[in-house]
Amino acid sequence: MEFRYRLKKKDIQIEEIPDQNQAFLEEKSTADTPLSLSSSENETAKNHSSSTSMPSILKQNNWQKDKFSISLLLFLYLLQGIPLGLASALPLIIQIYGAKMSQQATFSLAFWPFSIKLLWAPIVDTLFFKRFGRRKSWLIPTQYLIGIVMIILSYYVNDILLLIKTSPNSQIPIYTLTSIFFGISFLAATQDICVDGWALSMLARENVGWASTCNSVGQTAGMFIGRVVFLTLESNEFSNNYIRKLLSMPFQSSGLVTLAGFLLFWGITFIVSTTLIGFFKREKDQSYDPDEPHFGLLETYKILIKVLCLPAVRSTALILLTVKIGFAATDSMTGLELLNVV
Repeated sequence: MEFRYRLKKKDIQIEEIPDQNQAFLEEKSTADTPLSLSSSENETAKNHSSSTSMPSILKQNNWQKDKFSISLLLFLYLLQGIPLGLASALPLIIQIYGAKMSQQATFSLAFWPFSIKLLWAPIVDTLFFKRFGRRKSWLIPTQYLIGIVMIILSYYVNDILLLIKTSPNSQIPIYTLTSIFFGISFLAATQDICVDGWALSMLARENVGWASTCNSVGQTAGMFIGRVVFLTLESNEFSNNYIRKLLSMPFQSSGLVTLAGFLLFWGITFIVSTTLIGFFKREKDQSYDPDEPHFGLLETYKILIKVLCLPAVRSTALILLTVKIGFAATDSMTGLELLNVV
């Protein structure tokens, strides 16, 4: 009897479940039925429901909207790579003039500013003339100085190289070249800080990812022009056999491009392009941007120190400082030793 009672009770519960589901569906349908609204109110409610029901979707990047800004960033990063590529090509040139390995080691100090630009980056990012622009306050004078130094150096670089050849025991020519290119690298690193910061406000928020592309492509192209293209066109053998011969030009003892002419051309390019940017490119005022935090100089350095003290940052810095120990000598010496073989 008890077993039959349980079966009967179970059947009753099974029959009650559809009834409860039906009641729940009817209640839900009545709750979901909107009240009678006017046409305008109904349209507003429909738009509101669609906007709240749809998840927030990031805007798809549209590079064509910022094509002029992207082109400008590419050009600025290309200008930045020119003196860097030229500085990396100069050890090969002074090796031809009889520079010693100790002098090559001295000249390698010219590349240090890019490794330590973090030290003065807060100054560039914090101190500026509001009327002139946060980034242009540093970019314009920096590029003018690079252009002026390159133009002046173009008139004296041959004399400095000749001193290396005629006075092999004198360190003055190497110290002079190292100081000049150290200053150019310092200015190029400062320009890099300005352009990196300007890219964030120059591009639309959905196109900010193009800034890193412009950096890698533009700087690599500039270094390629300053090193590979310059060394190729500076070679009289390449110029005579592959260019002058094809164009039926008379052979000469020098290449199509000289170091002095290369410096002069790009120095003038820096001056002209900087003037055009200063007059025709406007900068967005970031001093009252509510989406961006604004810190003073001391606060910026305090935040920088806190970031550097993070364990992950210290570990990454240790890896980056030691990752090239195994092949640093090979990279720096291979090209110089090949010149001795030839």
